[in-house]
Amino acid sequence: MTPAQNHQHTTLQPAKELATYRVAQELGGIELLNAHYHRQNFSRHSHEGYTVGVIENGAQKFYRTGGNHVAPQNSIILVNADEIHNGHSATEGGWSYQAMYPLPGQFEAISRELTVSTARSGAPYFPSPVVDDPELANQLRLVFNTLEHSTNRLLRETLLYGVLTKLMCKHGCQPGLPGESPKAQQQVKRVKEFLDDFPSADVSLQELANLASFSPYHLVRAFQKVYGLPPHGYQIQSRLRLAKKLIRQGHTLSDAAQEAGFHDQSHLHRHFKKAMGVTPGQFAKQVNT
Repeated sequence: MTPAQNHQHTTLQPAKELATYRVAQELGGIELLNAHYHRQNFSRHSHEGYTVGVIENGAQKFYRTGGNHVAPQNSIILVNADEIHNGHSATEGGWSYQAMYPLPGQFEAISRELTVSTARSGAPYFPSPVVDDPELANQLRLVFNTLEHSTNRLLRETLLYGVLTKLMCKHGCQPGLPGESPKAQQQVKRVKEFLDDFPSADVSLQELANLASFSPYHLVRAFQKVYGLPPHGYQIQSRLRLAKKLIRQGHTLSDAAQEAGFHDQSHLHRHFKKAMGVTPGQFAKQVNT
């Protein structure tokens, strides 16, 4: 890993609202965030990857798993891939945290190499939104610091592999979709997979309902019960993921907005800022400079 492969960037946001994104190339590329927010109020959104974060100062209040939670200083925040969540400060002075966003496939690659029971195979599910584990929190801090400052590939990969393995073994379990029968879950999953595969498609609710063999009303109710958002809300999340991918590949913001299915660049800007905490322009400069 050369310094050029793992950039540090000057933070571009105003005082008290600071966010720096980087990409570490280990395990195929993992997004990293170092942020301090004061007034930022994240809308309900989801990520393709997991959120694994350590609260450095202040406290964060956020929604996950059907309820609200408070993560105090030194605690670990865990949000599963595709899980709906939001976030804002739980203290007057805001909150600071460091986070990484490993993908399910990256956890699966580690899981295949572990000598553990089949109950641990595949990507994990983390049942606890907030974990009090000082030892693991300090190990995560070491990983964040190493990925930011060290160019020693062996050290970087070893520490990252070790902390994700420990996180999965100590706090993870097998996933399960809530709220619907297995058959209904598979029907709803077909709709999710369509929205993941074709985020920019101009598709109607009736067409999605036909795909699931549901009525439109039943689809909206079942989809929200399983995934935490109605189909339209989930489509926006899928479009944001595509826009992020295109921006990282060097596409212009206007092209990324159009190809991802947003009405225009301002539409992308509004949703991106509410979900990511930075504007698309700031994200592009931080990951592509």
